[in-house]
Amino acid sequence: MDGSIVIFGLTVSSSWGNGHATLWRGLIGALARRGVRVVFFEKDVPYYARHRDLSELPAGELVLYPDWESVKGRAAAAVKAADAVIVTSYCPDGPAACALACELGRCSVFYDMDTPVTLARLAAGEQVAYLPAEGLSGFDLVLSYTGGQALTRLERELGARRTAPLYGHVDPAVHRPAAAEDRFRGELSYLGTYSADRQAAVTALFAQPAKLRPDRRFMLGGSGYGTDFPWADNIFLIEHVPPAEHPAFFASSRLTLNATRGDMAALGYCPSGRLFEAAACGCPVLSDDWEGLDLFFTPGREILTAATTEEALQALDLSDAELSAIARAARERTLAEHTSDHRAGELLGLLSAAPAALKAAS
Repeated sequence: MDGSIVIFGLTVSSSWGNGHATLWRGLIGALARRGVRVVFFEKDVPYYARHRDLSELPAGELVLYPDWESVKGRAAAAVKAADAVIVTSYCPDGPAACALACELGRCSVFYDMDTPVTLARLAAGEQVAYLPAEGLSGFDLVLSYTGGQALTRLERELGARRTAPLYGHVDPAVHRPAAAEDRFRGELSYLGTYSADRQAAVTALFAQPAKLRPDRRFMLGGSGYGTDFPWADNIFLIEHVPPAEHPAFFASSRLTLNATRGDMAALGYCPSGRLFEAAACGCPVLSDDWEGLDLFFTPGREILTAATTEEALQALDLSDAELSAIARAARERTLAEHTSDHRAGELLGLLSAAPAALKAAS
């Protein structure tokens, strides 16, 4: 059944230094296959403009605008015509977009793709720029990238009336098994932008193993790593690996690391999109552990976990056959439960249960 959704978000046009874009591209494509048209409003900021790798949406529309004043009339018309409107965390014009969604939207949704950050800032007494001053009570539905206790806290601390998780996912048409490439070759890889609150995990599970295995090659993909990173001669950096090159990146390492930001790990139920991407590409994953991980993958059978450098080294010492078995099991689980199409179905099901919501087959 046809329908339409308007989204006010951080970015879908640039995958540089953020995971939002890849997630939205997969979800929008899956929605398009279900007959749902998406209009995505993105503020045209110089940082993402310099690194733009998408210019149009499948069966939808990308609206790049210089400032809110110049686009608010067009945005209001789009919201009125849509079946649902979603405002996301880190939307540059979050409060204005939230007001528009709650006032004019048939079904208004806030999607916090950064709930641990939101809650941590609130706990520290900080103002969260992308939230409306009155909290989230005006929305018909509040979605969170993080489940578990995060949902209860969104209700208690921000007044959300109805909450649900919408976890990460992967588009298997983009992330799929590929041939290895020598430029990405590594014993262990890590793909992620630098973040201070996951650096302890990256140091213990990636940098220290590299120092202890100087004859092996370790591959780091991501921006923001400076001279204070614990470099070793066998750690090789690529500042940006675009989504189209993720399959080759993952295929070129025996094992890849998932490291979780501190606030996310503390809340639990916080699967990074990288987990599903690597699994869909057929690469075995080593992850730090957190509550709820076993909801997505079975430790020891579909994913490896480690809390210390010694445990990371034990994972690296597994045979190729053992790692391949874990990779196959994880890929099967991902394709069965964690694709963008699965999440699109979940989203439409949640919207269909909201007042005056999008009515589409889930």
